[in-house]
Amino acid sequence: MLSYRGENLATSGIEKQAVLFLHAFPLSAAMWRYQLEAFGNAGYTVIAPNAFGIAGSREQPGWTLTDYAHELAKLLESLNIERATVVGLSMGGYQALEFYRLYPGKTASLVLCDTRAEADTPAARSSREEFIRAIEAEGAEEAARRMIPNYFTAGSSVKKPELSAEATAMIREQSATVINAAMRAILTRSDATPLLATIHCPVLVLNGKEDRLTTPETAESIHKLTAGSTLRLLENAAHISNMEQPEAFNEALLAHLEEVSHG
Repeated sequence: MLSYRGENLATSGIEKQAVLFLHAFPLSAAMWRYQLEAFGNAGYTVIAPNAFGIAGSREQPGWTLTDYAHELAKLLESLNIERATVVGLSMGGYQALEFYRLYPGKTASLVLCDTRAEADTPAARSSREEFIRAIEAEGAEEAARRMIPNYFTAGSSVKKPELSAEATAMIREQSATVINAAMRAILTRSDATPLLATIHCPVLVLNGKEDRLTTPETAESIHKLTAGSTLRLLENAAHISNMEQPEAFNEALLAHLEEVSHG
């Protein structure tokens, strides 16, 4: 079973909607603490699992996004959650799309954050393979060195150094084996672009306006291919937008959840 962080998970029933938060690579559920606190206090049932091998979740060598989607469904069932809004950021966005593909009936809505639908290009796959070799040689510290500079805007790196410290700490807790298993799952994912046209639940596309890894143009392409979706770009936010601009992120997510509940 996956380890997780959550609020309002009592089996007596869900007061408001359930929200499933799926974290970025190579972070953990800890990246969602701003959202878990805010939406937990607002009465929502919120759960943020850790991917395989992270923070107490069992390791599963060679896991795929399909494996993880099935594990998420088991977790929701164990908590008596029939349907949830699935919020995925970066790697979590890939997982959210795969979960919808397999379990559309369990998906109340989708929130796709700082992510992409298409599979890797040959150049991107080659870059990921090089990343895996570097982590095998140097460990988690190398992952932090490569990833952290792309997570936050230059302004936040100066004004909010605690963000980089927090993200670095999450990465350092992981082994090279666990980090590379997640990277391999990302590398081997299939193209989810054709899925976008088949999505029939409400969709919010959220993206940092200064994201260099998954740019606003990437978010726009998801929005255009997903009928009825809403696009929100967050000012002064890069790739890990929920940590960098938690208030704006939460405001956009709350508006989405309210629309879903009244839809």
